[in-house]
Amino acid sequence: MPTRTTTGVARLLAGAEQLLPDLAAGAADRERLRDLPHAQIRALARAGLFTFRIPDEYGGAGSSVREVIRFVVDLAAADSNVAQAVRPAFGRVEGLLAGSEEERKTWFPRFLAGHVFGNAGWETGGANGAISSRITRTGDHYTVTGTKYYSTGALYADWIGTAALGDDGEKVFFTLPRDREGLRLADDFDGIGQRLTASGTTELDGVTVHPEEISARAAGDGRSPVTPFLQLYLAAVEAGIARNALADAVSFARERARPIQHSSTGRAAADPYVRHAVGEIAARAYAAEAAVDRAAGAIDRAWEAGLTQETLTTASIEVAQAQFFAVEAALKAAELVFDVGGGSATARVHNLDRHWRNARTVANHNPRYWKAGVVGAYYLDDAAPPANGLF
Repeated sequence: MPTRTTTGVARLLAGAEQLLPDLAAGAADRERLRDLPHAQIRALARAGLFTFRIPDEYGGAGSSVREVIRFVVDLAAADSNVAQAVRPAFGRVEGLLAGSEEERKTWFPRFLAGHVFGNAGWETGGANGAISSRITRTGDHYTVTGTKYYSTGALYADWIGTAALGDDGEKVFFTLPRDREGLRLADDFDGIGQRLTASGTTELDGVTVHPEEISARAAGDGRSPVTPFLQLYLAAVEAGIARNALADAVSFARERARPIQHSSTGRAAADPYVRHAVGEIAARAYAAEAAVDRAAGAIDRAWEAGLTQETLTTASIEVAQAQFFAVEAALKAAELVFDVGGGSATARVHNLDRHWRNARTVANHNPRYWKAGVVGAYYLDDAAPPANGLF
């Protein structure tokens, strides 16, 4: 468990309090105009907001998982595109916490210096999760060639983590500087939502990889605390979207909406059905945050117990439950936003549809019905969830 400092966490939260209002104020227009948030992500990095979990002995705050996930919800409520784009940075810290001391000494200082980390992960054209990129030993270094079609946050990053198959057919994970010769990034992500996550194509054309840029392989096939953390991160983004939908619903009902012709009131905010819609959005957003917060506690308990397979399995199940509900809550909340206004609520200038598009896009990372099925199997037959990157 990372060594924690109360003052360190408070300092980071104070920085977030300064930055998030401005981030939220421009989020809808940035997405509508496709204005990539380079400056906003750099500001988060300079404020140290990717370093919550770095232990005190390395210069970080050593926060709990619960504390950092609460921040992620706040960040996603301000701008879910930004929250999703920086997910690789938070995931990388978790990986380092579970990894070697040598790698922590190498990479934590870069986080603390304000560097941004992205990834170049999934490929297309083969089975889900399959890798065709190859990395080969070439004298005193390695050479990698391949194409990655989903590269979350890479356009914003100083460092890009990725993987390829080595000469022995095993996965090799490594991290490259963004400006390495032969590494090309394309801003060609065309999803319906989360359009500013910069999750486009990364091409690796004979790129040099130095031995110190390769990560040590984890031993065995046991569970890792990184996987439930990254899955819970997705649920936290959904919870933030639900909260953001609530804020827009309240604002639109108060400031723009007109009551329908046969309403019993003279203003939309007093209409009983508008109030019901806003109340339902609020309840769903509240419950999504509560579910995410509870699941974060399960990951903290796994760390406290020494990351046993039992506690990690429990954490994975709790996270899957939170994910299922957070997705449902965000999608429904995003739909109900339109029940607080008439036809004008669909005007593009308001960009209210972004809530549903963004929630739907995050949800499609992992089918929620599989989450429910795996949880059901656990309760009915004591069946452990799959030991892969989705649980």
